[in-house]
This record gives sequence, structure tokens and C-alpha cells, in this order.
Amino acid sequence: MSNFQKYKSGLNSVGSYQLSSRPYLTSSLTVPASTDDPLEISFDNVSSFVIITNTIPGNLSNIALRFGFSENGIKGVGDNNYGILNNGESFEAKFRVTSLFLLSDSTSECSGSVIAGLTGIESQELASNWSGSVGVG
Repeated sequence: MSNFQKYKSGLNSVGSYQLSSRPYLTSSLTVPASTDDPLEISFDNVSSFVIITNTIPGNLSNIALRFGFSENGIKGVGDNNYGILNNGESFEAKFRVTSLFLLSDSTSECSGSVIAGLTGIESQELASNWSGSVGVG
């Protein structure tokens, strides 16, 4: 007799990334100053894409926004493992992640928004932290 198991999509399930994503949007974020702890944006499912925007208008004094994938990376522990967005700039990429970190690049707060497309893959399927911050200070 055959035993049938319920199909469950996983990280290498191509169809999970080809389907339209469940939308995730958070805006009007107050991003902490570089002297504070970063803001973590966590997803309940693995993303198929992310868009990060520095929402400060371009006609104001520039307060750059750092974005990255680990707390230590965005703080500049070891190497500076983060990207920088100036006022009004956006970054878009097809990444499968379960969280992002945001931090101002100055001693002043800034603002930002995050848009992501979420797959049907639960976040615990991405068990390893690809950022290298696991167990580090």
C-alpha cells in the first residue's frame, strides 16, 4: 500500500517563485540613527523579491539609509556589509530572505519603506542565516 504525503513547497521549488507573490508593504518607517540598534523587518514567509526605498524627498538635506541582511553587517562590525540609499532612491532585487535591517547612515533618523513579494514557503524553511551573524556578538 502506498503512503501519500502532503506536498510542501521548499526553497528549491521553482513554482513558488514563478507564481505571483503575496504582497507585503510597510511604509512611513522611522529608521533609527546610526548610533542606535537597527530596525529589523521580518517576514513570515520567504520573499521572492524586495524593494527598499529611502522616502526622504530628494529636495531636502540628504540623510542616507543603510540596508542589509544582518544586524552586524549593517552596523559595520568587521566589514561594512550594507547598501546605501540617498534621499528618494530605491533598491530592488530578487532575493529570498526572511528579514531585512535598516539603519540611518547618520546620527539623525531617516525614513523608509519596504515592499516584498512573499512566497508560500514558510520562513523556518530558510533555517540557516546566510548573513554570518549567527552567534556573533
